[in-house]
Amino acid sequence: MASWVVYIIEKRGHYYAGMTTDLPHRLRQHQVAVAKYAEAQPSRHAAAQRERQIKGWSRAKKERLWTAGGR
Repeated sequence: MASWVVYIIEKRGHYYAGMTTDLPHRLRQHQVAVAKYAEAQPSRHAAAQRERQIKGWSRAKKERLWTAGGR
């Protein structure tokens, strides 16, 4: 069974959220060296729900995921 990852990257000053089973490959596709944030999800369904949730957030709320321990 594949392990799903939800990630956020920054490109050209914008944040993009997505999901994948192969984060290194996906980062190469985006031509990004490192994700700003990534978290494992137990299933494709859970990953899709989390991705949708994150995409609805403001830029500041997304940034809180990787600053100050997510608080």
